[in-house]
Amino acid sequence: MGKGGAVVVATLLFTAGAWGQLLSGNAFFGYSYTQTNLTPGQSTSLNGWNGSIEMKVLPLLGIVGDVSGHYGSQDTEVLGIGGDANLSEYNFLFGPQLSFKLGKFRPFVHALFGGAHLGETLSGASSSSNSFADALGGGIDYHFFPLISWRVQVDALQTRFFSTSQNNPRFSTGIVFHF
Repeated sequence: MGKGGAVVVATLLFTAGAWGQLLSGNAFFGYSYTQTNLTPGQSTSLNGWNGSIEMKVLPLLGIVGDVSGHYGSQDTEVLGIGGDANLSEYNFLFGPQLSFKLGKFRPFVHALFGGAHLGETLSGASSSSNSFADALGGGIDYHFFPLISWRVQVDALQTRFFSTSQNNPRFSTGIVFHF
């Protein structure tokens, strides 16, 4: 191997080592609350879960994959049908997140984009809708132990189920594991 080959191999080895030092992130899982307003003038509370994985690409910048599921029921008397419709909403989001450490705290902001699915069941009949979704928000992690934090997160979640825009808050809290 000539000098040029040795330089290329050395560069690749040192670059791989640098990427190994940079690759870090966290995994979050916890309780989540949101609302949906499928019927004009009526808001339905949905409870569920939220999970995400963040991989750092730069010291202050990470890429986040976020998945959440929310469940509840909506009174359909206002629609003239009668009964409660069971709802399930799933969001699949992805995007950049900026964060920095401030003592035991790590505040962050993100802009997430992706898709959402809503399923609705009433008296054996069901309907569903898929839509584009986005969540703009952020939160703060409080560092408890070497690899564990507690997160509080708030997002403005926008979906477009049944060709109607829904703009609702999403609150999430839970445990974060750092790696």
